[in-house]
Amino acid sequence: MYRRTKIFHVFKFLLLGVIFLTALGFGVRELWNCLIPDLFHGPVITFWQALGLCLLGKLLFGWHGGGHKFGPRGPEAWRQRLKDRMQHMTPEEKEKMRERFKRCTGGRFGRWNDWNEEEKDDTQTKQETNI
Repeated sequence: MYRRTKIFHVFKFLLLGVIFLTALGFGVRELWNCLIPDLFHGPVITFWQALGLCLLGKLLFGWHGGGHKFGPRGPEAWRQRLKDRMQHMTPEEKEKMRERFKRCTGGRFGRWNDWNEEEKDDTQTKQETNI
């Protein structure tokens, strides 16, 4: 039973990939053939040349940040920017941001606890030095 389900998912994935590539190729071909010959007196291209142009564009201009989340520098840079931003917030603003994250992520924002711990440690250190 499990094997048939797995084979079905693989077949479905391959079929959707073929449909996507076909639509991409025809779309690029039609856009090129409607615009380039009239505007720049360029050549009319075929389906395969359109797919080649798409591949060439990906090779020249990149693969959307190399697969990193939140841009080319990855999630660590995003996390550091958020930490820097939070250092300059009042406690009320921080609480507002916590509530917003909880609402947006359904309470699944795992790294938030790490920042809370660092914040608690900083607060405890400041209180101990004031005593």
